[in-house]
Formats: sequence, C-alpha cells, structure tokens
Amino acid sequence: MNPFEPIIAFSTVDSEKEALKIAKALVEAHLAACVNVVSKVISVYEWKEELCEETEVLLVIKTQSNRLEELKATLEELHPYEVPELIVVPIVDGLPDYLSWLAANTK
Repeated sequence: MNPFEPIIAFSTVDSEKEALKIAKALVEAHLAACVNVVSKVISVYEWKEELCEETEVLLVIKTQSNRLEELKATLEELHPYEVPELIVVPIVDGLPDYLSWLAANTK
C-alpha cells in the first residue's frame, strides 16, 4: 500500500453521541479529513453464540494510509465496544481537487 494512498475506513458505534465524539477527535487530530456519521443502520451479526440485530451509527472515515496506524490506536482508545469494527478500503479514484483536499487535511 502506498503510504499516501487515500482510503476509506468504516466503523460502527452504538450512538450518535459516541460517533460524533470519535469523528471530532479524528478530524481535530488530522487523522481524518472528513467523517460522515450515518445514523440508524441496522446490523445483524452473531456475538457470543447469540444472533443480534442492533441499530448502530456508521462512521465513514476519509483519510490516507500513512495515518492508519494512529487512527487505529485512537479508535481503539475511544471506541465503546469490546471488539471495535474497522474495515479499510482504498479509494481507487476521485475528483483531483477533493483528493488534494483530503491529503492536505491528513498531514
């Protein structure tokens, strides 16, 4: 992975309050250029041998790969779950001005 590759990271939390706390911390620390907070997603999963269906809040985190390790550490520190979700995908393409803005805000 290119150290300055633009990426999107996804995580979920149990409340909008927790999501905003994490989003603000990531942006203020320049670990993310932008975090979308998407309320009321329904997650279905198995946890400790029990089928669960929960309403969660999705965080869509836009950053660069060179900020990922610090982002992971910050997320683990702030996240309310025993096992936080963090899934990362590359941004294959985008508008050049947006990608430049993303890079400038995640230094």
